Amino acid sequence: MTGPVLAVDQGTSGTKALVICPERGVIGTGFAAVHTRRLPGGLVETGPEELYESVLVAGRRAVAEADEPIAALGLANQGETVLAWDPDTGLPLSDALVWQDRRAAGVCAELAEHAEELRQLTGLPLDPYFAAPKMAWIRRHLTRDGVVTTSDAWLVHRLTGTFVTDAATAGRTQLLDLDRTAWSPRALELYGLSGERLPEVVDAAGHIGTTTAFGPRIPLTGLVVDQQAALFAQRITAPGGAKCTYGTGAFLLAHTGEQPRRGGSGLVSCVAWRLAGRTSYCLDGQVYTAASAVRWLTDLGVITGAADLDRVGAGVPDSGGVTFVPALAGLAAPWWRGDLRGSLTGLGLDTRAGHLVRALCEGLAAQVVELAEAAARDLGTPLDVLRVDGGLTRSALLMQTQADLLQRPVEVSALPDATALGAGALARLGAEPGLTVPEALPDWKPSAVYEPRVSSDEAAERLAVFRAEVGVLLDRRPA
Repeated sequence: MTGPVLAVDQGTSGTKALVICPERGVIGTGFAAVHTRRLPGGLVETGPEELYESVLVAGRRAVAEADEPIAALGLANQGETVLAWDPDTGLPLSDALVWQDRRAAGVCAELAEHAEELRQLTGLPLDPYFAAPKMAWIRRHLTRDGVVTTSDAWLVHRLTGTFVTDAATAGRTQLLDLDRTAWSPRALELYGLSGERLPEVVDAAGHIGTTTAFGPRIPLTGLVVDQQAALFAQRITAPGGAKCTYGTGAFLLAHTGEQPRRGGSGLVSCVAWRLAGRTSYCLDGQVYTAASAVRWLTDLGVITGAADLDRVGAGVPDSGGVTFVPALAGLAAPWWRGDLRGSLTGLGLDTRAGHLVRALCEGLAAQVVELAEAAARDLGTPLDVLRVDGGLTRSALLMQTQADLLQRPVEVSALPDATALGAGALARLGAEPGLTVPEALPDWKPSAVYEPRVSSDEAAERLAVFRAEVGVLLDRRPA
């Protein structure tokens, strides 16, 4: 293959598309916003047609800007967002329940006695964050018609007419046997989904179908969940490395090799990707609100957007005694208390906007430290360095805070769109069977490296304050 690939990252707040040339890099870009509805009771949903339209708009813009024939298509998806749809017409039968949605908490409560069985089988804790509880909820409360799947299967069907999902995305459902990377009859039985028609589980790279949605016929040859796409682009393809993507949420993944690691530290054991029938695994930790917490602060009028973090935060030397646990959609790994709400403590008449900004940065960074330390415990070895990507890495304040609390170097990727680039690399692999993984991956280098500037004792003190506030939240009864 000599031509460029179109890489599409369908995310929570928008869809980003890149046209990537193997020799010249990114030669076309496109973006289309997606609007999510955040409703009382932890409900987060979006219109499926808007998701699909955003893929078309972003992809067509990138293709038009590149103005060159496209050789292949790669698609990354949100992972745990689900909907019901008609496989005959392709039309949606429900809204899309976004990964942050909590309405399936009751389904999880009913399965509490099977939580450990499901974790051993699928690698995932019992939580409405994952797809299966939402799928079961849709079947109970919205419709019994059509099929109910993660959003990628619907998007792929609309684009190509095929009915598939990749192994990594299937692993986000809590319906996949982690060891076999095949649908688990037992998990389906527990969720009351035994009769469901589920998509075929395929490799992340290979010929999946063809589409004319972006102009002339293009083969779809790359398919993967978003965070694993970023892990791939960051060249973390063997044990020993970890990355964190700061997007709507923050997601830390550590590669564990070709055997799943079911640790006891609260992290998720899941599929990184399956290539040529061989599965790689990773540990996964989540922070539910990162950029969405910044957006919350913006909506309150404290700042005008993420670009304000450094300017406003620079107005004060520290957080002024303010501690922010930004659990605005609950606490994810390693605690798994999605029922909790965030806390903001230590406020006084002298509290300024800069203190709130710094407290938010500390709260986000402290949660990522918890994930990194949990990964180190499960792996039996500390992480030497953390590679990071995503929109919030543009904040020097947040990245320096991360390095300070982690007490490790933080390498900011020079690839601002790692998820799309990972999907593009997989598309190249799928279109060129003789290509090796290193040949398909983009060159990696940091745009900046943040070294810790505080002592380990000071970092420990700041983390202890944060952990004490988390402890107060954890002592509350489940809602």
